[in-house]
Amino acid sequence: MGGGRLGIRRLPLLLVILVAAAAGGAAAGKGKGKEAHAGGTSTSRLRFRRESGTFKVVQVADMHYADGQATGCEDVLPSQVAGCSDLNTTAFLYRVFRAEDPDLVVFTGDNIYGADSTDAAKSMDAAIAPAIDMKLPWAAVIGNHDQEGTLSREGVMRHLVGMKNSLSGLNPEGVEIDGYGNYNLEVSGVEGTSLGEKSVLNLYFLDSGDYSTVPSINGYGWIKASQQVWFQQTSSSLQRKYMNETPKQNQPAPGLVFFHIPLPEFSSFTAANFTGVKQEGISSASINSGFFSSMVEAGDVKAAFIGHDHINDFCGKLSGIQLCYAGGFGYHAYGKAGWSRRARVVSVQLEKTDNGDWRGVKSIKTWKRLDDPHLSTIDSEVLWNRGSNGIAN
Repeated sequence: MGGGRLGIRRLPLLLVILVAAAAGGAAAGKGKGKEAHAGGTSTSRLRFRRESGTFKVVQVADMHYADGQATGCEDVLPSQVAGCSDLNTTAFLYRVFRAEDPDLVVFTGDNIYGADSTDAAKSMDAAIAPAIDMKLPWAAVIGNHDQEGTLSREGVMRHLVGMKNSLSGLNPEGVEIDGYGNYNLEVSGVEGTSLGEKSVLNLYFLDSGDYSTVPSINGYGWIKASQQVWFQQTSSSLQRKYMNETPKQNQPAPGLVFFHIPLPEFSSFTAANFTGVKQEGISSASINSGFFSSMVEAGDVKAAFIGHDHINDFCGKLSGIQLCYAGGFGYHAYGKAGWSRRARVVSVQLEKTDNGDWRGVKSIKTWKRLDDPHLSTIDSEVLWNRGSNGIAN
């Protein structure tokens, strides 16, 4: 989404120095060893960590990046206005990445604000730069504002796919499908263990569109039937492979889904049954295309993560699936003065057997990191847990 924009501001020298120091230090910082080359093909598969049996994702929603230092901030305190710019977003990315040391970064749309960007490709390069600088694997989907500048939706997604360390995909090969940026990623078990060659966690990415192209329907876009067919076929194939190929498993590997625009089902919650805050309406499409039902029917999805509504950051559980907002990340995006920009972190933990072997996923946890003086962690919760009897809770 988008709101009004402040005029151009000059960044204070101190913040320039801090951003430069972060960039310089990141190059020598702790990387994941998962290098990727242009074109989005990783030279090392995504894996759970041997020491901890964990796989951590940092979700970044709604950066709304435009022209860097020349682009002012929105909805910040009066004391923060002078000098605030896109570079505050960049500095926050470095802070979060250094604190969390993620195995994957997921950018869930409105990564740039196309209407205010002089050059969409350059804006994307600048927006994603901290992840590339820190040698972090990353994946992206697009929102409803990315394409409003010098590149079409397809052009934006093609550029993201081609960037260094990108694991993003344009679309599945040989499939007629709506939108751009429908793909999946597999996360293998710990190398050398019985599940080291299997995907024990499946990540699905979908293009939730921008605006309705049907004259009789107003409002935002939605996930179309062709995308749902692809998702269900992909999920079914991954489940069969995981459960039937040696070593056979008795339950599907968990799935996580990432897209931009909320589903109508995000309106199902009240403060009594979610964790986090709801400070604005649910800006979903005005029709329900049925994707929530598709996820429920697939049977493997444990949580879906979106952006779009910047000052909502809650998670609520419906029909066994956690529906989670990230909260707005970017400073050139509308927000709420005094309410910190934030990122969502998702940590997936494997089960360890009595003999020390890492098995399938045991739990999925989440929390949020705030861009405040302490980089505070809030709202830690368990999204899904496989009980000791093997039954999901």
